[in-house]
Amino acid sequence: MDREAAAHVTARALWPLVEPVHAVTYFAPEARSAFEEAGLRGFWRGYFAGRAAPFGAVGPAPVVSSFFSFAPPMVARALPSVWGTVTAGEALEVRLRGARDALTRLLAGREAQVERAAVLLAGRIAGLGCGGRPLAAANAALPPPDEPPALLWHAATVLREHRGDGHVAALVAAGLDGCEVLVLRAGTDLPRTELQPFRGWSDEEWDAAAARLVRRGLLADDGTATEAGRRLLAGVEAATDRAAARPWQDPTGLDDLTAALAPLAAASSSALRFPNPIGVPDPRG
Repeated sequence: MDREAAAHVTARALWPLVEPVHAVTYFAPEARSAFEEAGLRGFWRGYFAGRAAPFGAVGPAPVVSSFFSFAPPMVARALPSVWGTVTAGEALEVRLRGARDALTRLLAGREAQVERAAVLLAGRIAGLGCGGRPLAAANAALPPPDEPPALLWHAATVLREHRGDGHVAALVAAGLDGCEVLVLRAGTDLPRTELQPFRGWSDEEWDAAAARLVRRGLLADDGTATEAGRRLLAGVEAATDRAAARPWQDPTGLDDLTAALAPLAAASSSALRFPNPIGVPDPRG
């Protein structure tokens, strides 16, 4: 296997190890409490404030575009009103504190592995090109924290958004909009109950998206993905892996990184539920 192909495989293999470390910011109680203590009552106000904060005090339009699968009215209920409660800079501090505290608890007793994984992941984002990747670029521009749990989360977040930006590009290239991809995933491998309520699409919008997919031959009338639909999604995943490969092109230290990160991902996963709205698999098997 040549180096480029190996990097694609590595991108796929490391995704379920990086994603749970980042995802504590959505699921861990410390992260939720940090936003609530800052005055952002209700999960979604904290979610949109925290994830959008690297852009500054933006309105809904760039968030609808870059987050991709959220219904525009759902985003507009949080933005820009949250900036009347916290500034974007304060939201950045709150989200980092919540993630740091969550990882400190979840990874207690593994401090040496945390420090090692943080250094290795931070090395992968140093100088990483983020052209065409707005969320990755905005997060990569933030100053890296000093504390190992916070640095680990920061590096995982940059890599997660780097992959996510490429995934959005692959979905757009496949001719799917934000609601259609959820409907197709619901017909493939994730329950509709884990997707529609957490992205804000109405039943009418969901049914309209399904009708469009049926006309394209990607969805059957019973809501299950056709073979063509499954091939399309498989192609999107392959394109996502190709787009996510650049941080992993140098194989030096990858075994060390995987060994350090795997138990941390497993421990972080205890804060998540499976299945979940972000579609990350359980690294514990």
